Amino acid sequence: MITNGGGEIRFVRVFARASSDPGRTQLWGHVRGGDQMEVCLCDADVDDIVITLAWFRPEDGLEYVWRFVV
Repeated sequence: MITNGGGEIRFVRVFARASSDPGRTQLWGHVRGGDQMEVCLCDADVDDIVITLAWFRPEDGLEYVWRFVV
């Protein structure tokens, strides 16, 4: 479960990739502050998966990325 602890963010995308899976993208779109979202790791080899969250903040229009390995 991922919680947006900040303010409003836009065009949120989640990329999940594992050695056994070529990758998939979930489009979350607009996420308000306090919203909770879930990343589905269904049928993935959780010993080798990379999750990348990408989003834009409305105040500066820059793309931000958070990447982590599970």
